[in-house]
Amino acid sequence: MSTNTNPDAASVSSTRDNPCYGSDLNVASLNVFTDDEHSYLLPYAQLLYAKTIPNPALEKNADAPPEKLVICFAVAEVTLLGSGLQAVARKIQKYDLNFVKAIDRRFAATLKTHVAAVTITLTKENV
Repeated sequence: MSTNTNPDAASVSSTRDNPCYGSDLNVASLNVFTDDEHSYLLPYAQLLYAKTIPNPALEKNADAPPEKLVICFAVAEVTLLGSGLQAVARKIQKYDLNFVKAIDRRFAATLKTHVAAVTITLTKENV
C-alpha cells in the first residue's frame, strides 16, 4: 500500500515538468517563446546546428547566466542563456524539444536546467 497521496506529481526539479522546456517525440517544429512575449514556430527541417558555449557576459558580470545555447535555423537564430543547457541541446539532437521559454531567476535553484533569457534574430524578413 502506497502512502504517497499524489504519486503522479513531479517536483519542479524533474525534467518531466520543467517549465523552461517541454518534449514530445512527435513534433515537427520548435515553439520559441521569447522574452518580449512573442511566440515563433521554427520547423526542425530548417535546423542547421546548435552550439553550447560559456556565456561571454560572465567576464563582465559574475551574476550572468553561466551558459549560452545558440540554435541556428535557416531563417532564425535562437539564443538561450541559462544553466544546464546541455539537457536542452540533447532534446534538440533527438528532435523532441517541443517548446522553450525563460522563467524567473528565482526558480533557478530548484531546476537542473534553467533558461533565464530567450531571444530570436530573424535572418530573413520574408518569414
